[in-house]
Amino acid sequence: MNRKLVTAVGVALLVGLAGCSGLAGSTGSTGVDAGDESALDRNIEVTAEGEATAEPDRATISVAVTATGNDSAAVRDELAAGGDDLEAALTEWGLDEDDIRTEQYDVRESYETRDDPERTEYQGVHRYAISFDDVDAVGEVIDVAVDAGADEVQRIEFGLSEEREREVREIAIENAMANAEDDATVLANSSGLELAGAYSVSTANAGVTPYRVSDAAMAAESDGADAGAATGVETGDVSVQVSVNVVYAAEQV
Repeated sequence: MNRKLVTAVGVALLVGLAGCSGLAGSTGSTGVDAGDESALDRNIEVTAEGEATAEPDRATISVAVTATGNDSAAVRDELAAGGDDLEAALTEWGLDEDDIRTEQYDVRESYETRDDPERTEYQGVHRYAISFDDVDAVGEVIDVAVDAGADEVQRIEFGLSEEREREVREIAIENAMANAEDDATVLANSSGLELAGAYSVSTANAGVTPYRVSDAAMAAESDGADAGAATGVETGDVSVQVSVNVVYAAEQV
């Protein structure tokens, strides 16, 4: 190759590399200097809880129809008849069929007679969960269920509808964020730092604690001592809890 051509190519290559080097240098000058500490390297991370309460607007009652006998088919028939009577009474009172759902259905040989072939007995239970919005009518619904043949009232629980739960959860999140900022401020003041805003927020655990009537599991006597009296049930607030993780940027004071 011609010596002059080789020299020209070499000079052009050097100029090109120099240009690239200059471009890289200009890009670096507009970014964060690697020698400086990034604000993201000075941060405060906290986890905080928030809670909010509200009066319930949803109730769930667990009732059961039970049956015993020495023939499993007869027990099943008795459960079916009792369940039909219960559902008919509740829907006649005003509940929808969707408000009444099966929680448990079980027919099995009794433990007491399992080892005694001459005395076989079967026990059956059909447990229903009855849910509705009128929390003031809980006692009345219990009376309807018991009068229709429910043998046990096993649980009374007060909760929130989906819409109301979302509203209360928002308040719980606001309370959790306020608690997080309080904790982060204390940490910053103790470390010679100052908060410069949150740049990472996430929710962790969230839950609802319904109000449950204590000692709700009871045998329901259809011929109670005071047959004319309506059952009265006291309600209580429902609690919604939320946990948040927040990372705050911090600046040196």
